[in-house]
Amino acid sequence: MELHELQLATNSSQAWIDTVLANFDAFLKDHADCERKASSMAMSFVAKYPDRTEVIPELIHTGIEELEHFRLVYKIMEDRGLQLNHSIPEDLYVKRLLKHCHSDRNKRFRDRLIIAAIVENRGFERFKLVSENIEDAALAEFYKMIYLSEAKHGDSFTKMACIYFDKQEVVKRWMELADAEAEILHSLELKPALH
Repeated sequence: MELHELQLATNSSQAWIDTVLANFDAFLKDHADCERKASSMAMSFVAKYPDRTEVIPELIHTGIEELEHFRLVYKIMEDRGLQLNHSIPEDLYVKRLLKHCHSDRNKRFRDRLIIAAIVENRGFERFKLVSENIEDAALAEFYKMIYLSEAKHGDSFTKMACIYFDKQEVVKRWMELADAEAEILHSLELKPALH
């Protein structure tokens, strides 16, 4: 199997997109939180793995791009009279995914990169649903830009993993973690949030 053939193990439900569209302001606030966390996550790789010099420039670029997305989402929120959440709620989806990481430092690095790729791919899938289902044309175009960026980030994290690990090992681990992600996704209550 080639890297570009990697897929998520399950699709989001119609009930999820219905929940988002029924309370889009809450979804925007969550989206802003997710962009802040994504930027921090990219930079945490730089802090934890400063010896992985081959991927540091790409991680910095990703962190900056996610922060720019945060700026853009915040502008939309400002236009709608919305404030940021006082604190970022715990993301049970990511927390449960990270429990599947290997304890060995090197294999944990592999798993963290693959999980980052899976999270970005889920973002791609869900932001695409928003773009295709929201009636506001400007928001539909904005979320198209966002989902195309998420797809690029997902590919980037997978390619980073293949710099340090055999491709077939990455593919096998992706499939295991994608199965875990599907179970986690279906176990979570529906709410107007990305995860």
